[in-house]
Amino acid sequence: MAQRHGERSQYYHGLVDMGSNGIRFSITDLSPATQRILPTVYLDRAAISLYDAQYEDGKAVPIPEHTIKQVVKSLLRFRSTCHDFGVPDSQVRIVATEATRKAINSDAYRAAIKEATGWTVELLPKEMEGKIGALGVASSYENVRGLMMDLGGGSTQLTWIITENGDIRMSPAGSVSLPYGAAALMQRLEEAGKKKSKEYQAFAKEVVNDLKAAVQSIDIPQELLRSPDGLHLYLSGGGFRGWGFVLMSEHDIKPYPIPIINGFRTSTNTFLDTMSVKAAVTQDDTPEIFRVSARRASQVPAVAFLVECLAQALPILTNVYFCQGGVREGMHFAEMSPEYRAESPLVTATGPYAPPSMQELVDLLFSAIPPTTPGQQPIFAAPLVKAFIQGVFAHMAQVKDLRGGSALRSTTTGIFSTAHGASHEDRALLAILLCERYGGYGSISPTEQDFYKRMVRLLPEGMEWWCMFLGRVAAVIAAVYPAGAIRDQRVAIRTQWTVTKKGNEKLCIDFDFKKEIDELDEGLDAALRKVGKAGKKKNWVHGEGFKVLLTVNGREYDGDEN
Repeated sequence: MAQRHGERSQYYHGLVDMGSNGIRFSITDLSPATQRILPTVYLDRAAISLYDAQYEDGKAVPIPEHTIKQVVKSLLRFRSTCHDFGVPDSQVRIVATEATRKAINSDAYRAAIKEATGWTVELLPKEMEGKIGALGVASSYENVRGLMMDLGGGSTQLTWIITENGDIRMSPAGSVSLPYGAAALMQRLEEAGKKKSKEYQAFAKEVVNDLKAAVQSIDIPQELLRSPDGLHLYLSGGGFRGWGFVLMSEHDIKPYPIPIINGFRTSTNTFLDTMSVKAAVTQDDTPEIFRVSARRASQVPAVAFLVECLAQALPILTNVYFCQGGVREGMHFAEMSPEYRAESPLVTATGPYAPPSMQELVDLLFSAIPPTTPGQQPIFAAPLVKAFIQGVFAHMAQVKDLRGGSALRSTTTGIFSTAHGASHEDRALLAILLCERYGGYGSISPTEQDFYKRMVRLLPEGMEWWCMFLGRVAAVIAAVYPAGAIRDQRVAIRTQWTVTKKGNEKLCIDFDFKKEIDELDEGLDAALRKVGKAGKKKNWVHGEGFKVLLTVNGREYDGDEN
């Protein structure tokens, strides 16, 4: 372990995110090969609320001396940790946001930190805080197109953002910062009193008007407002992440299979259903919700208030996406070149496991995917197929009993789970593809089969059967090229559509082997038969699929009729 850190520590970057609700410490490995997914070497958090510390009996006070001592103590511990990991001193930064910026004794507070640690606190201006938050959101998905909101403790930021090929566009006006963070809202709402009071109604009107003004000032481009996909909303910050985890706990898929907030998507109607979210955290018989602390649960009414105001202030939305990206991700993503930003997170995550003849195998697998008509979306996106091939051999070292289950879990708790920026749909697609490569549902233990069913429900509509089919084709390819190295061409694949006598589509797939198949190669024979069996109606998923005609060197394989 020490040797590994010694070799890579030149790429280690330490960052302290001094937020309003807590202080986050991180060490990130920015090695070129994997920097797109911002691999975390170390992560910790000190539950020190600088926002709460500055209020006493509802009145603003300087950050107390005992709080400063707590902060300094946690920073000294992190400095020691950075030395343990070999992080260069020049690659450690402290970044402070709203609570430090507005503190009555901000100068003295930062001077005390400098004197004790030798580190200078970088105070982010309002505008830069919003930009860094937007870049954190940009890091959270392969492509981002829509509005972005970052809900901190003391403030919330709003802007629009578009990412394409590693380039990032956002509002020329920057990000609008409003004093409506989760902790700030709790305080204001407590002062306003009951919902029917004049004070409460006046405050709600103030927030709605400020949000509407913010929407006007960022000047949302027409390409977003008139997009065929509708207008999306991307949410970051602890308050929104807590809201997202509550929605995950209430999801139709129970229990929800992916324990990662980043990449979680929900409909606008579900997001705006504040009554259901509040009920979920107040019911006595509701078990503790995963990743929703008592503090986050206490903030739910304040977040609900903000969500209700958003419903009145924002344009009509289609989908809402939750992001893990914050100051850490935004700071590092800001300094990343467009070349690395443009990488597909799943491709980056699977890259270390790529077989020797990766591109040739990608081309071979693509030849098994039937062509689409002009203007039709491809069945599988190129980055997903590349990530699949790179992961096809990653679990071969395990015993046969474990391979399918480990592959199924690889994108949630396994070797590819650190793919920051991957959506839940993409995680499910890759997981099911990799599991099917080892035999799919029938090859995994009963403990994994329930998880398989829940992951399948996350797939885009109509993709269940295609994942089964392509996974089985990949198993044939892996049997032909067991080391993932193509020293000589052993097989070509051709696919085309035909129509049955009943007028139904049939997928014809031919494996053209350069040499006769060895009759003793049971593994290859079984893999081929499974491709043909994918066309049997009993193997279709939810009654959906296609008939398959499997041929080898132009002849129907072993009379396996479909």
